[in-house]
Amino acid sequence: MSVLSHPEGEAPLDPKAAFKSNQELIGRHEIDDLEAIFSTIGASEDEGHHAVADHCPAAFTWDYEKGSRSQLDRLYEKAKRSQWNGATDLPWETDVDQEGLARAAWDAGAVGPMVTPDLKGTALTSWGPNEWVALNMEYQNWMLSQFMHGEQGALLCTAKIVETVPWIDAKYFAATQVMDEARHVEVFSRYLDSKLDGHYQMNGHLGLLLDDIVADSRWDMTYLGMQIMVEGLALAAFGYLHQLTQEPLLKQLLRYVMADEARHVAFGVLSLKELYASLSAAELRERQEFAFEAALRMRDRLAAQEVWERLGVSAKDAAQVATQDPGRLEFQAMLFSKIVPNCKKLGLLDGADGWLREKFTEMGVIGFENFVDTLAELDLAADGSPVSRQLD
Repeated sequence: MSVLSHPEGEAPLDPKAAFKSNQELIGRHEIDDLEAIFSTIGASEDEGHHAVADHCPAAFTWDYEKGSRSQLDRLYEKAKRSQWNGATDLPWETDVDQEGLARAAWDAGAVGPMVTPDLKGTALTSWGPNEWVALNMEYQNWMLSQFMHGEQGALLCTAKIVETVPWIDAKYFAATQVMDEARHVEVFSRYLDSKLDGHYQMNGHLGLLLDDIVADSRWDMTYLGMQIMVEGLALAAFGYLHQLTQEPLLKQLLRYVMADEARHVAFGVLSLKELYASLSAAELRERQEFAFEAALRMRDRLAAQEVWERLGVSAKDAAQVATQDPGRLEFQAMLFSKIVPNCKKLGLLDGADGWLREKFTEMGVIGFENFVDTLAELDLAADGSPVSRQLD
């Protein structure tokens, strides 16, 4: 398979066919249908594992020339020099007082009715400090759990990329990312189980998206779904939480993971730019549809349906609180600060008459199209592990 050949198994598309509707892509007509969004709640399988059929072809290459794609080769060399040990390079002896931090957030006015002003008609009107502190703690457990599940999804997808991508330089780098993702799953799991009080099941919307990414047989869809969409959102989310948290172990853990994620997102952009420049309008349209579906799935998971269910709050009341929380709305929009500009770099934003631009405008995130993440750029320019760089 040459660099510009199209992924195997892709049926020809009618270039004049209409884009799929919201109903066809995400199962609802309106993207902001809160009832539909809150009705999708993740569940844990009794057997403790989840199987997804994966029929992707494994691609051998007989072109072993290292460095023929110089940018990928430089990224690979940097990745080898940037490894760190999740068991020994983080201060796991740090005492974490989750409840104390949550109460301090309440005292500072960072959580509670002061930031969710319109509680009229909901069960939350009777909540006091204890309930809001409990919500703060549960939400942190839930968010870090979704990070952990997403990192396992990245672990599986990157192993798949090693199998399916046709270029040796990409296989080499993807192998380093497999190690990175295993380490990320390890550290998030350890933090949840040893410093907090366990983890949540995978969010329903995140689960649907990861199933789609793993099940698709085309290697570029694995890249698009994981490297551009999921990893792009994760990098923004880690950065946001890194700024907010006052807990030193979590702060350092997130900073180390972010140093890896900057490489991963760059890997996706470098690998897809050349291929996507050769796609027809019809082929590009299918990638745009997938990017939009992925964007909505990841946005919708921020409703944290599993938290409200555990606290016994109805979906109706939770939806009202969610729409009134300015912090949540800001966080939700900010998460697209990497996704939108990278879609633009790949030609997805304005290809096929700008359909994805219209959709991102509808979502309220198009303002990020020229955003530059200075911290991610710093990580890409730097060399060495986060330990040697003394990141915190």
